[in-house]
Amino acid sequence: MRRVAKAGVSAGLTHLDERGRARMVDVGGKPETLREAKASALVRMSQATLSLINEGRAGARGEKPSKGDVLAVARIAALQGMKQTAILIPLCHPVRMVGSEVDLALDPSLPGVRILVTARALDRTGVEMEAMVGASVAALTIYDMVKGNERGVEIASVRLEKKRGGKSGVWVRGMGDERPGEAPSRALSLRGPRPTRHRSGV
Repeated sequence: MRRVAKAGVSAGLTHLDERGRARMVDVGGKPETLREAKASALVRMSQATLSLINEGRAGARGEKPSKGDVLAVARIAALQGMKQTAILIPLCHPVRMVGSEVDLALDPSLPGVRILVTARALDRTGVEMEAMVGASVAALTIYDMVKGNERGVEIASVRLEKKRGGKSGVWVRGMGDERPGEAPSRALSLRGPRPTRHRSGV
């Protein structure tokens, strides 16, 4: 029977010692288990820019050539970002990643791109940060690919959707553990006319 994380917010900051100094949490005594985390992000833009992505013409303007397949580049960026998390985030442990998935979908209702990144590792600590960094880097890459067409593109709602593994068990967004005063939210679903999925072991 799987364990579901209890509602509420942890009272202490685990990355601070008793004197308030930053530290890397000691995970040496934990067993190596399979860990998984899913994180999402939204990239909002005009319908015209979204159409350019769909047509493979993002970045094109006048005689300037397009930058190519935006979603393909964003997928690779997400994978690279996940593997660089321990370098980018000071107190993160390097983890042994064993697999990943990057889901990207064009959604005219935003309008924009929905991103969902799954990270898996066999290690002593979770991969929440790897998933969130992957989603963030994918979103930033999409911005870089289309900024020549629209500077006002917005990156929004980078967040953890689900995690499993380790002592705390399973956590799913919307299960009732939001902060006081925060409305429950539903996990992001990928919608759109052209969903694109990528799976890769790393």
